[in-house]
Amino acid sequence: MKLSINWLRDLVAIDENYRPDELARRITNSIAEVEEFEVVGEDWDPVLITVAEIAAIAKHPNADRLQVATIKITDSESKEVICGDPTIFVGQRVAFAREGALLVDGKTGQKAALKARPIRGVESAGMILSEKELGISDDHEAVLTLSEDAPIGAALSDVQGDVIFDLYTWANRADLLGVVGIAREIAALEGSSLLIPETGHLESDRPVSDCIDVNIKDADLCPRYTAAVIHGIQIGSSPEWLKKRLRAHGVRPINNVVDVTNYVMLETGQPLHAFDYESISDQKIVIRKAKEGESIVTIDGVERELTKDILAICDSERPIAVAGIMGSLNSQVTQNTKSILLEVANFSPAGIRRGSTNLKLRSEASTRFEKGLGTGMVDFAQARALHLFEKLCGGISAKGMLDIHPGDSNPSLIELSTERIEQVLGIEISNVNIVRILESLGFDITENKGGKSFEVLSPYWRTDIDIADDLIEEIIRIYGYENLPTTNLAGALPDPIENPLSMLRDNSRVIVSGLGFQEILTYTLTSKEDLERVNNPNDKVRLDPLAVSNPVASQHTWLRTSLRSSLLRTFADNRKHQDQALRLFEIGVEFLPVAENLPEERPVMCAVLGGGRLERWTRPETEKLDFFDAKGVLEVLLLSQGVDVRFTDVDVSPLKTGFAAEAVATKTDETVALVGQIDETVTGFFDIDEPVYLIEFWLSKAVHALNSRPEYSPPPRYPDARHDLAIIVPENVPSGDIVAFVCAHRSGDVLCEAELFDEYRGAGLPPNMKSLGLAVRYRSRNRTLKDKDVLKCRKSLLNRLEKEYGAVLRN
Repeated sequence: MKLSINWLRDLVAIDENYRPDELARRITNSIAEVEEFEVVGEDWDPVLITVAEIAAIAKHPNADRLQVATIKITDSESKEVICGDPTIFVGQRVAFAREGALLVDGKTGQKAALKARPIRGVESAGMILSEKELGISDDHEAVLTLSEDAPIGAALSDVQGDVIFDLYTWANRADLLGVVGIAREIAALEGSSLLIPETGHLESDRPVSDCIDVNIKDADLCPRYTAAVIHGIQIGSSPEWLKKRLRAHGVRPINNVVDVTNYVMLETGQPLHAFDYESISDQKIVIRKAKEGESIVTIDGVERELTKDILAICDSERPIAVAGIMGSLNSQVTQNTKSILLEVANFSPAGIRRGSTNLKLRSEASTRFEKGLGTGMVDFAQARALHLFEKLCGGISAKGMLDIHPGDSNPSLIELSTERIEQVLGIEISNVNIVRILESLGFDITENKGGKSFEVLSPYWRTDIDIADDLIEEIIRIYGYENLPTTNLAGALPDPIENPLSMLRDNSRVIVSGLGFQEILTYTLTSKEDLERVNNPNDKVRLDPLAVSNPVASQHTWLRTSLRSSLLRTFADNRKHQDQALRLFEIGVEFLPVAENLPEERPVMCAVLGGGRLERWTRPETEKLDFFDAKGVLEVLLLSQGVDVRFTDVDVSPLKTGFAAEAVATKTDETVALVGQIDETVTGFFDIDEPVYLIEFWLSKAVHALNSRPEYSPPPRYPDARHDLAIIVPENVPSGDIVAFVCAHRSGDVLCEAELFDEYRGAGLPPNMKSLGLAVRYRSRNRTLKDKDVLKCRKSLLNRLEKEYGAVLRN
């Protein structure tokens, strides 16, 4: 919300010594966050840019579209200025700039110094300014008209200057969407009084009930509806002071009737709407849900289809407004309007939000209704609008106000004890301060039990107060958070609650990042086409995702059941900008559909890698990453966190046959991870023309496979003996099985450990055989081994390998 300090000062006294940044700090600390502020007129030269009056107007001798205006710039000085605005008139107060003034150029949009020069042969001693030259807005069609009482010769910055704050208001504080609401808060903060705007107005003898009939059919969506009828309206332009305030708050002036409704909405926070009274069929208003197939042309000229979930304001024949959002073209106020129906109502926040979303239409009114306005706010807004209609539009209202409130409710009393205040805040606040603060904010408060407790009644504009702690928050923010003393924590800290899944997720992030991967974050919404490309055709669960009811884009329609497509798209996008190794990962959630329930949100870490290997100092090598690089990453990820697994080959889409494996937890016998090369047909869909490897690690499954207590062993006291071993085995024997078999071998007190360093297939080997190179280490926990001990263990190992796998020693 935008907030003009000039408007604010009409309602509450503000210390003149406050700089804008100091006032912004005080508002942010206690009321609402000031995101930024703009000082209007800060760069207007007070000598060169002043207030002037048009004293005479003559036609330009050499140009039909130009005029020569004689302007009075001081009581004793006048000058002639060329002006292209045909609407200027004698007696008009305008903004005038002398030569040298720094202004915004109407063509380039850049600031430049004004130079006096002849225009079509006639000297112009300066310039009459529009809003664009002053940097107020982009309006360049007409000159800026000032108030009739603006003093001639005064600096424009003193007359038109302002400070505009841009406030972020909380979702439950609808009362802060009006200038009066902010002023009330500042008055409480400063200990000053709030000046309530005038609401008095005259009424005719004709009762309003004779003029209009109102029927609410859906009271749950419309708790209160008030209507007033004003006859004798004279449509015209609003006075300059009102236009100025509307512009300061980002609202374009239209005519005096519409401007009054917008002004009162900005002032009070309560939206209003004016209908052309004569356009309402049978002078009947019906508040009901729209019928299927009904449509309405809103005031922006767009025809909109209504649904049965949308609340409509109707006459006896048709909808004339979308309740709380926007009026219709067929009932809007025009230059021919003589009488108006003024609607000030209260609508359900959920209903307005639903209608606004369905129509993809938001307005200043819907924004306010969505935050939950109090039903009591309509009285003040209605009276204030009638006062301004009488002053600015010349109309007189019918007697009384039609008020239908089937859903109106009174706020309940809240008991607030001084003991609770001290318990929450940790300090004692005097009863005098408690009463002063709450009363200044509009609460009714009564002391009970000898001053140890209070009964508090919320004002009609505060719908966010439900319990005693809400009142305590009101007290301390006005009392000042800075007045809370700094104290150390007392007592013992509670024992931390372990969350194995969270720890597994955090540790996985650290480990994979340390292995050279970069973390990414992608949308949880995707397309069904992408899901079909990266999932197994037989996986009916992952191919039946949940749809979003109101997608913002066609490619973001379905909740993802896999992270694979998101990572592949990101891989492809990044490959366009670099040709080195790409290692990406994301820790997110798969949304797996469950029958007649919310989806299962399964946490998963998904990673892809491709490109060349990196040597020291991250310099690229000529060798490309392969399956074993991906498998090595997964092994480090699992074993470093105590998840013991065995790898088995697997044939599953979208991984390439023969280049895929799953990790099965030893403890639970459940698949916890998948690794392999993505099939070329799948990567081709994403415009990737290189091998890409996938790692998928299901965190929720791995949690159950974690060892409750890690196994530790002391470092060896005696040296090991290493012998390389080259054996020939059948090609279908997994290399991992051979390594595991060697590591499990024992010969007396001699233990074995092994690592695979070479695997060869090709010339020199029997058909369907492969050669494995193993680095075998022999060690004893009790002594230093001799050669005969190693040879004995080696011989027994080869015998067992031959019996178990048909392995023979390679020559």
